[in-house]
Amino acid sequence: MDMINLKIDGNDILVAKGTTILEAARQFNIDIPTLCFLKEINEVGSCRMCVVEVEGSKKLQPSCVTKVSEGMVIRTNSRQVRDTRKVILELLLSNHNRECLSCERNLSCELQKLSKEMGIETPDFPRMEAAEQKVQLSPSIVRDQSKCILCGRCISVCEKIQNVGVISFANRSYETTVTTPFNHDLTELDCINCGQCIKFCPVGALKEKDDTDAVWDALENPDLHVVVQTAPAVRVALGEEFGLPVGTNVEGKMVTALKRLGFDKVFDTNFTADLTILEEGTELLNRVKNGGKLPLITSCSPGWIKFCEHNYHDFLDNLSSCKSPQQMFGAVAKSYYAQKAGVDPEKIFVVSIMPCTAKKYEAKREEMQVDDLRDVDAVLTTRELAKMIKQSRMDFVNLNDGKYDSILGDSTGAAVIFGTTGGVMEAALRTVADVLTGEDLKNIEYTPVRGLEGIKEASVNINGMDVKVAVAHGTGNAAKLLDRIRSGESNYHFIEVMACPGGCINGGGQPIIMDKNKTDEVKMKRAQGLYQIDKDSKFRKSHENPEVKRVYEEYFIEPNSHKAHHLLHTKYVER
Repeated sequence: MDMINLKIDGNDILVAKGTTILEAARQFNIDIPTLCFLKEINEVGSCRMCVVEVEGSKKLQPSCVTKVSEGMVIRTNSRQVRDTRKVILELLLSNHNRECLSCERNLSCELQKLSKEMGIETPDFPRMEAAEQKVQLSPSIVRDQSKCILCGRCISVCEKIQNVGVISFANRSYETTVTTPFNHDLTELDCINCGQCIKFCPVGALKEKDDTDAVWDALENPDLHVVVQTAPAVRVALGEEFGLPVGTNVEGKMVTALKRLGFDKVFDTNFTADLTILEEGTELLNRVKNGGKLPLITSCSPGWIKFCEHNYHDFLDNLSSCKSPQQMFGAVAKSYYAQKAGVDPEKIFVVSIMPCTAKKYEAKREEMQVDDLRDVDAVLTTRELAKMIKQSRMDFVNLNDGKYDSILGDSTGAAVIFGTTGGVMEAALRTVADVLTGEDLKNIEYTPVRGLEGIKEASVNINGMDVKVAVAHGTGNAAKLLDRIRSGESNYHFIEVMACPGGCINGGGQPIIMDKNKTDEVKMKRAQGLYQIDKDSKFRKSHENPEVKRVYEEYFIEPNSHKAHHLLHTKYVER
């Protein structure tokens, strides 16, 4: 490898040819501020926050796009550099809504953090009165144009990571804006509502649609029986909103907080994750035995489902007909639970706590209802739940651990790993292997499907049969995988797809990661939290869940029964 000698802030440095100044500085723990930069996603040098002095150059150079050269001498902290960055920041603030105290991203805003670090108290430039432009773009996403700094991160993530590309820059100069083609509503476009644009926005220009008022209203309505379900990945991320280390399991504190908020019953989406494995595993075995359409592709992720409906119509018959665990839970709560608890199903109000903004869209899909009753009535993200807990003035960190209510609260280790990429596949393999062998297998950790590699493949020999599987996370990776199948390059029996990179641990509704360089580290820690819960679980296979066994004995009879299909399965449409 060709190496380059250079000097940064008086330090002699040796880096590989082709390295940018920013990368070289970071390799030696020299911090250069950035706003628009996202490694390998948005390397455009548009905000100029990362400018540095390069000896011999008349102008300051953007370090994120300037490659090092032999003998280069760089200063990252001269007066000229500091003053220039400050002017750039003040110009951004002159065109930015400064109502920080009431902003959703107060204390998690990169622009606010930089302003504080650079000592900006009152910007020297007069404020340009940008009219507030709050627009509800979809059931999931709201945009506030008055806070946009035109960094382009949302555009790059949507196009390059998710392979969706429904937003772009429009107009020029002072009228430049981020918008959709012809300013259409996102519901009219191919947006999958994944919320990755929200996660990568450095300010508060994008956020989820706030449904907390609807849930407060339901909790205060004495005529309603309000039940709540919590998704697997929420329990290892919620604690970050209260200053706990990344990946901390706060399941018990979360249950206690939900009971104190006033929910009549606190249940676990993990219960229906186990139910999903029974339904989906049976569907897979039936397709294999009876020559059905293969590969079977999971249907837990509503962002992925919408991506497939828009872009890969020829794979719609490959999708599992199972509803997602969120929707299955709502259907079971308003049927089996209503019957057991003696509550009128029309009086049951189901709230979901999800790591995902696409779940808000999914709950409103026309087909997600049974006998004119919607499966789920309101969806909150992890961030919205944290907001409600803070509004109620609870000391979350010091809450005692509570337990989920019966009869929809038991779950297994297989269910909790649904929250990370590869988890659904591993959970399914644990049950399918036991069914095919007729044994209680002890070696149940399928490590080839774990980890953050974009596409993972494995062949698992079960009772003499080689089961070929693949896992993709991020719809950009899903597209690559499906293209390989279309071309005949690859073939599988079973595929797991999650719309968000890393799966639900990195969903669009999870706590904001301020330092984007640590995104993968955060994903790994949240995933490790889930795998530890799995390891500590009494039961680690979905078919061992006592409450799932009971619901089949008392209600559904068997997986894929007529009643199960009526309540737990659905269909998808070409869009």
